[in-house]
Formats: sequence, structure tokens, C-alpha cells
Amino acid sequence: MVAAAVALLAPTASAQAAEIPPPDQIVTSPNVSYVTTVPKPAGLENTINTDIAFQDGYAYVGNYGGFSIYDIRDPKQAKAVGSVVCPGSQMDVAVYGNLLFGAVDSSRNNDSCSSTAQSATVKESWEGVRIFDISDKANPKYIKSVETNCGSHTLTLVPGKGRDHRRNVYLYVSSYRPDVTLPDCQPPHDKISVIKVPLRKPTDAAVVATPVVFPDGGNETQPGLLLPTSGCHDITVYAEKNIAAGACMGDGVLFDISDRENPVVTARVTDPNFAFWHSATFNNSATKVVFTDELGGGSGATCNEATGPNRGADAIFDIVDGQLVFKSYFKIPRHQADNENCVAHNGSLIPVKGKDIMVQAWYQGGISIWDFTDSANPQEIGFFERGPESLPGGGGIWSAYYYNGHIYGSDFHKGFDVVKISDRRTDPARHVRVNRLNVQTQESYRGHGHW
Repeated sequence: MVAAAVALLAPTASAQAAEIPPPDQIVTSPNVSYVTTVPKPAGLENTINTDIAFQDGYAYVGNYGGFSIYDIRDPKQAKAVGSVVCPGSQMDVAVYGNLLFGAVDSSRNNDSCSSTAQSATVKESWEGVRIFDISDKANPKYIKSVETNCGSHTLTLVPGKGRDHRRNVYLYVSSYRPDVTLPDCQPPHDKISVIKVPLRKPTDAAVVATPVVFPDGGNETQPGLLLPTSGCHDITVYAEKNIAAGACMGDGVLFDISDRENPVVTARVTDPNFAFWHSATFNNSATKVVFTDELGGGSGATCNEATGPNRGADAIFDIVDGQLVFKSYFKIPRHQADNENCVAHNGSLIPVKGKDIMVQAWYQGGISIWDFTDSANPQEIGFFERGPESLPGGGGIWSAYYYNGHIYGSDFHKGFDVVKISDRRTDPARHVRVNRLNVQTQESYRGHGHW
């Protein structure tokens, strides 16, 4: 979600009014069933949920006020088992072994969990990455912070390569919005920060490189951009293939990450219908990338007839000879009310052999399951959503990911949703089991038993 907010529109009558469920009421396609919702733990009730990471049958849910840990070994009985109150948006999360990494992109007066907001114009202000030891899930411990230029809007965990795999992990930190008044976020920025984390001594984590993504500047003048390119919003890596896809505000890029500390841009594309390149997902064979457009910054009502099907949507690109070739757009076919913030947001693959199927969050548009096996003709095959949020200020599902047979969603206000799809097109995925899932750290499903 982009910090620059766009006011929600007042409700209006439309031809689709009869399709809008009553406030907060759950509706699903016939092949999708609602399982349960686990409320947010004490201390995080008044701050919104964000991204999700998974490991060993547990889900780790970021929140503007900290993070929560849920036991999902029995999805029907999912329950919160731990939480940390440690304010600092957005708290994008990744997990690896006993470590949890959280992104902080709001300027604080120090790096502690008792910090308060302080202007980034003050040199001593802090924002960046926090590292926690999660070996005791009931009592995680904050062990290290790493400050990064312009903070950390999102972060992506990158495993080390070769012998380095057992020694280190890396974090690609995405940040943007420089300003001459900000001593630690000077223009033009146009770079990412690379943090090296020694696994045997994570308290030695430090920034080791700040590669410039756009040495000649990014897309800054296209009409309709939410913000001119000054860095990346999010990066998805496919480490075993040494590639990454960057959603970089006004640009979509491919990287060669053979040298983990020096990612190199190999392809770049823009799109006149995209206002803000938000996130990226490879298909399992890494022959396609789905990019999302966060039109309206996440708080706009863009899933309506007025906006149309090609804006605030997904764009599907085939990778041909190392370049990105546009094939089509996908947007949920269910119009939302004009007071519902709705736009393409975070999703993951559903591992079905020979198919390209995703589950994806659309804020108040809910959860969509869709097939892009035919890049030029994507189709929705299932959905879960609620009627308009009854609380003020917007809402909906930030991230929706498939993990070991179920779909999990982080709802702003409601908590942690558990959903299931039963469909011949997705049922084979139930046989694919993974231990750890950081969605922006893609791994092929080929080696997981039943694939």
C-alpha cells in the first residue's frame, strides 16, 4: 500500500448495486468455502494487518503495530499463539529459521519498540529493518535493527548462493519517495539496499550494497503515474534461477541476481495503463510474470465500471529471450461499490502441475482465484469477499496466499482469514506440501514430492 492516500468516493447508485453484499456479509463462489477468522491479538486491535509469511505450520502476520503468530497446523482450529507490539508501518515480513524480518517505512525517534513517530527531516530519526528471534513463538525477542536509506517499505529475503547458502541470507530492501529535506533519503535515490545477515550471528546484519536500479532515471513523466519512479516498491526473487522481478513504481524490471550483492537490471518495461507497479509473481517455470497495478495507492475505489477492466489490474507478461512481452490484463469481474477500496494486491501461486493459477487479494474486492495458463485469456475461477467494510477508513484483505491446502488472508480489521477452494482445477495442489513460504522468495515446486 502506498503512503499517499486517495480519499474514498461517496457511495453512489450504479447498475451493479444489486450485486453488492450487505456490509461485512461474506459471499463466495460455489467452489470456495469460508473456514474461520481469527481476531487480531490484544495490542494490535487498532492497527491494520499487512503481509504474511509461513513456516513449519505457523503463519506470521505483519501489522502496522507489530506482528502476530498463528498456529495453522489444523486450519479449522487456527489460533494466535504469540504477538509483538512494535509500531512502525508497514511491517512487511519474511521468516527464515528462527529469524523474522520486519520492514519499517515510517520515521521513528529511535529503533526500539517503544519508539514514537518523528519526522524524517530529523537526522537522528530511524527507519529500516527490525530482526526478531522467533524460536519461542509465545515470546519473540527483538535482537537487531538495520537502518536503510528512505526506510524499508517492503523487503525480500534472498538465500545465499552455493556454499553461501548455509552461511548467509540477504534482504533486498525496497524504498522510495526521496526529498531534499530528508537527510537519509536524498534524491534521486533510484536504488535498493542489500542487507547481509550472517545466520550464525544475525546481530552482525548490515547493509553491504546499495545498487542503483535506474542510473539514468526511471519513468517520471508518464501521465497518470501515482508517483514518479524513485526506487522499487517490491521485488520478487526466484533464487534458484538467479532472477528477480521488480515492481518499481512507474517501471517493471527483470534482474539477474547471480551476484546476490549486485543485482543487475536485464529488462525494463512501462505501461500507459499502470499508475503504480506494486508487486510481481513468476509462474513456476519462470516463463511469465504477473505485475500488479496499485491504482489509487490502495485506498481508491477502482473496481468499478467507471475505472474499467485495464486499470488497477494485473498485467501478464511472457518472458521471451529475456525480455518482457505484454499479453493481457486481468481484473476481478465483480464490480465493487464506490465506497470500497479495491485494487490488485498481493497474491501467490497455487501449485498445480502444468497450470498457472494464482490466488490474490483485492482489498475490499476480497480474494480471487484465477487461471492465467493462457496468458492472453486469464479467467477467474473462484472468489471470497465481504460486503462493504462497516468501519471507517477503508479495509479489506491485504494479502491472500495458498499454503498447504488452504488459502490465508490478512484482513485489515477482521483478522486472519482461512478459506478453502474445492475444484478439480486446483485440487491437485493439495498434494504439494512446503515447509517455508515467503511469497516474494519463490521456489520451484518441482522438488516437493508430488509435483
